[in-house]
Amino acid sequence: MDPSRRSVLGAGLFPVAVTIPGWPDVVGRADAVQSGRTTRIGMNEVDMVIAMTERVSELDDEFGGRHARPMAASFMVNTVASYLRADASEDVRKAMLSAASDLLYLTGYMAVDEGLHGLAQRYYVKALELAGAAEDHLTYCTTLRGMSIQAVDLDHGAKAMELADAAAAASPQAGPRMLAFLVGQQAHAAAQTGDRTGALRYIREAEAAMDRAESRGKAFGSYDPSSLNYHVSQVRYELGDKAGAVEAMHQADRLRPSAYQRTRVHRRGLLAERQLELGHLEAACATWHLALDDYPKVQSGRADERVKAMFGLLRPHLKYATARDLYDRARTIAPPSLVA
Repeated sequence: MDPSRRSVLGAGLFPVAVTIPGWPDVVGRADAVQSGRTTRIGMNEVDMVIAMTERVSELDDEFGGRHARPMAASFMVNTVASYLRADASEDVRKAMLSAASDLLYLTGYMAVDEGLHGLAQRYYVKALELAGAAEDHLTYCTTLRGMSIQAVDLDHGAKAMELADAAAAASPQAGPRMLAFLVGQQAHAAAQTGDRTGALRYIREAEAAMDRAESRGKAFGSYDPSSLNYHVSQVRYELGDKAGAVEAMHQADRLRPSAYQRTRVHRRGLLAERQLELGHLEAACATWHLALDDYPKVQSGRADERVKAMFGLLRPHLKYATARDLYDRARTIAPPSLVA
């Protein structure tokens, strides 16, 4: 476990006091959302919230959560909250609840990127509540999966498995791409808990589902063959197959669309770390150089973590010119706090 994670875990990322609402507990309910204001909204306002969420998501993918999350939070407080209190037809009310839930999920995801894990959890729980009120299974399942990603990245394997299972259980009649989206996360969580049989079964299911989905065309969100290969890499790594993990991460990097700049920095950092674990110093340095090409363009806590880890891993190898050149280049790019 990275030392930087210990303070987060010590504070209790998943305290007992935080209750994850189940689908039957939230479906159709909107106790916290009261209408009665003179303002009345229609589908135009719903469409605007959806469009703004899409734009903020694009900014997050390209530049990182540190830039995009404050914009999303401000939009939620100053605009969306008033829409949730406005008068509306039943169809518009549910559509606005669904749109707000999706924005809350995205804001929580960006808080995770910043390392604000308690804040992220609060956004996620509220997203679950609004998704239930809107009877929006898709956002409900996606949010549970996001919480599982948060947990597995912080080495809470059992909680990650619980959340991934809940996401899969709440998804009725999932299509093949949605199925891959859900069971890929189950595979990663199972691998982290040491359930080799379950992890391999889930990853085979995800691969089969992705094959069916690719034959149909349009992607579900950002879950695509690159995302699946990332899950394959994570499963292989957790199960001790470091060479296989590097191979799958290479494939994920080759398939990743260029728009996902923040993700590229983070995952190339992981790839380089695993190349170094295999003793491939020159290959690791080459990958780190690629990550540094994009690093100055993003504002991301996860990217910062990978750069900070790079400095620590390189120090024992500075007698080699390849490592020393990379280290010197990185010092001109990274904030001084990451070098120390």
